[in-house]
Amino acid sequence: MNSTIKISFVIPAYNEESYIPLCLDAIIKEIGGRDGYEIIVVDNNSNDKTCEVVAHDYPSATLIHEPRRGANRARETGFAVSKGALVAFLDADTELLPGWIDRAERAFANDPKLVCISGPFIYYDLPIAARALVQMFYVGTYLTYLVNNFIFRNNSMIQGGTEIVRRDALRKIGGHDVNLTFYGDDADLARRLRAVGKVWWSFEFAMRSSGRRLAKEGTFTMGWRYAMNYFWITFFNKPFTMTSTEVRFADQKTMYQLENRKKEWAIALGTIIIAFTIVEALIYAFSHFRL
Repeated sequence: MNSTIKISFVIPAYNEESYIPLCLDAIIKEIGGRDGYEIIVVDNNSNDKTCEVVAHDYPSATLIHEPRRGANRARETGFAVSKGALVAFLDADTELLPGWIDRAERAFANDPKLVCISGPFIYYDLPIAARALVQMFYVGTYLTYLVNNFIFRNNSMIQGGTEIVRRDALRKIGGHDVNLTFYGDDADLARRLRAVGKVWWSFEFAMRSSGRRLAKEGTFTMGWRYAMNYFWITFFNKPFTMTSTEVRFADQKTMYQLENRKKEWAIALGTIIIAFTIVEALIYAFSHFRL
């Protein structure tokens, strides 16, 4: 049996008894009985049955504990015990799509300068309208990635909870910043990894995920919040939003349950006005230029 680990899957988990089976089942299915892979679940001080579910139902996974809260801290704890040349950091409510492992291995093998791959989420449990809106946001995300990565050259793009990284590159930059507890952690990682190699954000590496946070706080609200934190990290080296709340549902049948509908509608209206103004300005500029 080949004892060399090619990919380590590190999964921070805090109160994820309802979702982590989907995540682990998808990884195990993708591995398909092949050697060279390991799964590490980092319990981040859960008080539900997350540990019992992992220990009882998934003996092939290594369960470790990190009592200090924070996804980055849990990722670093898992990274410290992992052995893979590549390390995939996944959220506990994500699901790999078929072919993900093969595409990732092929990409890293073909480009020695590539240090990280990431992609968008497919929020399977949101209403159709919300999912369509997310896709529009991702178009903007991709354009931001292209501009910042290839023109301004000051940052790239990582979707937190979907990234796979070369071990030596992550060591070179000193690992994840454990002082970033939620917002901005992916933008910070992208910025620092870009300094040592290529960071690739691609729709080829999309991953299914629960849309529970968007269902609770709003699609427009979260879109702007993620955008603001990305730009704050890029230009000011600190997150715009300093606190976050845990969002958990009892099962996978998430419904749109906004906590503050007035705020969401106000942000949506502001977004439409800004978008309309930008389009009008571009049309005017183009017409004026042609004249």
